[in-house]
Amino acid sequence: MTERTIRREPAETLAAAFPPGTFTPAPKHASHAAMARAQGLIETKLMIRHGEQQLLNLIVPLAMLIVAAFIPVLGEETGVAEVFPMILAVAATSAGFTGQAIGLAFDRRYGALKRTGASGVPAWTIIVGKILAVLAMVVIQILLLGVTALILGWRADAVGVVFGLITLLVGVTAFTSMGLLMGGSMSAEAVLGLANLVWLILVALVGWVLYSQGLADAGWWNLLPSVALASGLTVAFGGAVPWLQLGVLTVWAALASAAAVKWFRFD
Repeated sequence: MTERTIRREPAETLAAAFPPGTFTPAPKHASHAAMARAQGLIETKLMIRHGEQQLLNLIVPLAMLIVAAFIPVLGEETGVAEVFPMILAVAATSAGFTGQAIGLAFDRRYGALKRTGASGVPAWTIIVGKILAVLAMVVIQILLLGVTALILGWRADAVGVVFGLITLLVGVTAFTSMGLLMGGSMSAEAVLGLANLVWLILVALVGWVLYSQGLADAGWWNLLPSVALASGLTVAFGGAVPWLQLGVLTVWAALASAAAVKWFRFD
């Protein structure tokens, strides 16, 4: 039987190679920013991979923009400049409201939220992650629809673009709050039917206001969040601050957020 010789390093050499604390367990929570970033990344990937959401978030708005640019379905004097704010509002409604409501409701139904929460992820991280996913999708929508609108002849100065982005951010906040409220408080079957129905109604009303009187003169129709967003974008791209529409969207966001905090469920 062969005897094995074990080489022993001097204590000084080992201390130099492995400083104190190298093998000391030090478990701790990740930082809030790291948790939010990780959750936002996974939620964004899930949203991008979901075919139905891409249909509502990108394909339908893009098709509507191209068709409306060549076919005057909303009136002979309705061009890209009038249609683009409406299309952007439709896209934001799809990403913030419909997509989040349906996705969240089915996450609750199949226990995905409970499993995520059981892993130690705080509830606020899940909500922030979904909001970050919506913002990521909105960035994609802005790039896709904005470039297409520019090709089709839409123009706005730098001030109008800044005002438009601010208005869009407030609108996305309002619709995301509404989506979290519906998806976090109702059954998946009810949300699936109701969210799509509400989306169709909101889109139809925006189209009707544009066809009948124009979004810049929406009047009391601005009380509806979809009309307020489309009208606000129209005013903003014209170089003015849409104070009325911003106020309406802020109220919708505040009410929906408060209701979501009260009635949101993870199972």
